[in-house]
Amino acid sequence: MKNIILIGFMGSGKTSAGISLSYRLRRTMVDTDKEIERLYHMRIPEIFERLGEEEFRKMETGYLEKLLRGSGGKIISTGGGLPMREDNRELLKKLGTVIYLRVRPETVCSRLAGDTSRPLLQGEEKDEKVKRLLEMRAPVYESAADIAIDTDEKTTDGIVDEILERIGVWR
Repeated sequence: MKNIILIGFMGSGKTSAGISLSYRLRRTMVDTDKEIERLYHMRIPEIFERLGEEEFRKMETGYLEKLLRGSGGKIISTGGGLPMREDNRELLKKLGTVIYLRVRPETVCSRLAGDTSRPLLQGEEKDEKVKRLLEMRAPVYESAADIAIDTDEKTTDGIVDEILERIGVWR
């Protein structure tokens, strides 16, 4: 059974949609960020602070390789930056069907207002940071995905319904 992999920018709905998909399809859900935190006994902001972003990206690659050696049929929610490494994009394609949850910058800012847990959004001018990062990442997400779904103004159930429809699973 193929894995279903959710990629996209922070705030696009990957975790919420992943949890809902796992319930609907009765499959295990894996959140790569949560698993890395568990394996390394550090929260992601701490990993960024102590070890740097590049080391964190290597951890993501290692975790994808571990998933590839395991059994399929999972719902996998990835961190927003995970697909930025070419190695990771290749691993994602091998792991299963990659679904890009597309989101506009305004939606991200609205959904993440007050969220202080995102290392890449710390400091001033969060709106500009979101816009710049999203402009840089969107083409990479598009190229990595088998399917792209817009998530703006959709409920989690609406997103999941569209995922199931697009992958050929009846609601």
